[in-house]
Amino acid sequence: MKRILLQFCAILWFALLAVGVQAQGESLGAVKGAIRNGSARDLSQFFGPTVELAFDGDKQSYSATQAEFVMKDFFAKNSPASFEYDHQKTSAESIQYAAGKYIGKTGSYQVFVQMKPIGGALVIDSINFTKE
Repeated sequence: MKRILLQFCAILWFALLAVGVQAQGESLGAVKGAIRNGSARDLSQFFGPTVELAFDGDKQSYSATQAEFVMKDFFAKNSPASFEYDHQKTSAESIQYAAGKYIGKTGSYQVFVQMKPIGGALVIDSINFTKE
């Protein structure tokens, strides 16, 4: 009986772990879609309470509401033609990183997105756009 209970707990733990990993991957996918579509509103759904945005090395922290307006302005000036991730990684602390290339009407940018877990959900901690 003890063995069956132990096996059940192990299976349940692996199932929950798999769901968590899938949900984290879905978050990065949704962020990619929001950036690709130039949708500050969709992107803001993943903002943490404060978000660090950087454009060509000029970093500033914003509230989620302010960050949405900053991204809306960026997308208006640099409407997207394409956006794809080149690399994705997860740290031991469950922090997700993704690097990609954004091609907009004013040029190409290297983009770095960092998401961290807060309250059981992955939220955007920072986004960095560096013009190529």
